[in-house]
Amino acid sequence: MRAALWLLVLFAIAVAIALFAGNNQGTVTVFWPPYRVDLSLNLVLLLLLAAFLFLHAALRALAALFDLPRQALRWRNQQKERSMHALLLDALSHLLAGRFIRARKSAEAALVQETSLAAAGAGPGNGPQLRTLAHLLAAESAQSLQDRSGREEHLKRALEQSGARDAQETHEGALMRAARWSLDDRDPQAAMGWLDELPSGAGRRTIALRMKLKAARLARRTGDALETARLLAKHRAFSPDAAASLVRGLAIDLLNAAHEPAQLQRAWAELEPAERSMPELAIHAARRLVLLGGDTHLARDWLLPVWEKQHELGDSLKVKLVEALELGLDSIDGAWLARIEAAQRANPRDATLQYLAGMACMRRQLWGKAHQLLRQALLALQDARLHRNAARALAELAEERGDEDAAAVAWKQAAQD
Repeated sequence: MRAALWLLVLFAIAVAIALFAGNNQGTVTVFWPPYRVDLSLNLVLLLLLAAFLFLHAALRALAALFDLPRQALRWRNQQKERSMHALLLDALSHLLAGRFIRARKSAEAALVQETSLAAAGAGPGNGPQLRTLAHLLAAESAQSLQDRSGREEHLKRALEQSGARDAQETHEGALMRAARWSLDDRDPQAAMGWLDELPSGAGRRTIALRMKLKAARLARRTGDALETARLLAKHRAFSPDAAASLVRGLAIDLLNAAHEPAQLQRAWAELEPAERSMPELAIHAARRLVLLGGDTHLARDWLLPVWEKQHELGDSLKVKLVEALELGLDSIDGAWLARIEAAQRANPRDATLQYLAGMACMRRQLWGKAHQLLRQALLALQDARLHRNAARALAELAEERGDEDAAAVAWKQAAQD
């Protein structure tokens, strides 16, 4: 459409010129004594147009002639800039290929080229970023070559160059690389220091959180590691199972760091509700609280959510739950005894529940019922420790009622386990 419009305009101009020039009888007379020259108006107009075009062409030619030195300088600077970019690409290629010495030399050569361009006043607009990247490539090569002094020197210059506003992303990358190198050197405190310098937004990126998690674990700062693992789980940096396993392991470490009941209670309070509902954590926390001499009633309160879904637990977890509850059977109350008996009646073939109910009855001095439940459990228990404890309890019950033969058989069975 545009081409058609232009064609119509050209036709209109041609028609206008033809109408003007075809019937134009005007003349231009030039008096140059003793001469007189008569020229048609059309010819004068053509001569003026030709003179204008000639003058314009001459001026353009002169401008191009005088601009040759500047063009030559610009061409040389372009060649240097291309050479600088080529050296940067070579440095990156050599670094990826494991040729660290060549990579370092190429990066340093690129820095020399950039310095010469800047001295000539023809530095590229993204000069700070280019210098930062070159220094980082050289520092990465020095790190691979175990040249810490060279790495620190290039890192320092990279951070200085990336301080400009237009190189903020590069500055964040330099800080992250510094943190990674500190982790490689097994220096978690330095890594945490570099990560703390990141802006809040950059510090919550997945790569930064992963490094923070590793640094916190190396520094044995379990609380910080647990908080970071929670953030990574929210960002879906791990699969759900891996995230749950990681959080569970760190929470167990946090609980193990407590060496008195008050510390353990504070550590338990720091856990999130979803974490406190994990069977492994609740069982471990309750067991540790009892072993530290804490309140057994509080330990059973921690175990209550797990007990309410004990039918969903696997065999190994159910055994651990029973062992944790067994530690506080001396002070068991009527409510918990009723819960245990109700669970045992609901699952009469569950040997683990029979064992727990029998041990609870034994602690409450219900000898006959305890003997019956423990004998039934002894026939079906698969866990060696529970089987041994059941046999030892039967031996004690036999001694209590004066049956020496039955006690000897039970003690022998306990010894064999």
